[in-house]
Amino acid sequence: MIKIAVLVSGSGSNLQALIDANLSGKIVGVISNKADAYALQRAKNANIPTAIIEHKQYPNREAFDDAMHQQLSDWNVDLVILAGFMRILSAQFVNAWEGKMVNIHPSLLPNYKGMHTHQRVLNTGDLLHGCTVHYVTAELDAGQALTQGVLKVAQHDNVASLAKRIHVLEHLIYPQAVEWICNGTIQHLENGQVLYKGQALEKPIQFCQL
Repeated sequence: MIKIAVLVSGSGSNLQALIDANLSGKIVGVISNKADAYALQRAKNANIPTAIIEHKQYPNREAFDDAMHQQLSDWNVDLVILAGFMRILSAQFVNAWEGKMVNIHPSLLPNYKGMHTHQRVLNTGDLLHGCTVHYVTAELDAGQALTQGVLKVAQHDNVASLAKRIHVLEHLIYPQAVEWICNGTIQHLENGQVLYKGQALEKPIQFCQL
């Protein structure tokens, strides 16, 4: 059984979706860089061990990442899931967990890497928007995409409504992608190649909500 750790900073709605999904892997721990993150309560409610590693307590990013790496190693983690974790990770940390760490981003990558994706979609008048589960690499939002949730942008949509609609999609596609990793449907090979059902994954598996 794959051992999973989830990194959080906020309310933890994606963590809750993962807990509710009854994954074939086991969430063995939740790490937060903020002591008041509600995600910690969600973990405690599910009897999942938690660790608070506050970045402000460390002199630099590398020392903070070292503390997280040590905790993940103590839990014998196989897969790290970023779920609203609001810290930029050092290249050393990312490289140590390459092929074993995934994130969800609120856009149809490779479009709109970085911040403020909903506003940028509205500014450009895109007809489609969505979210992407991807492996984490040292380059921001550039790791191979695994799954995407796609929706049509409505005429009345604004930043708040898009964010709400995207959250619904996130809670569907993130547990699915993680489950596929847990049960071997998605595999990350040592050479960096990603397989889906034994075949090279050329583009992300898309789920639509029109």
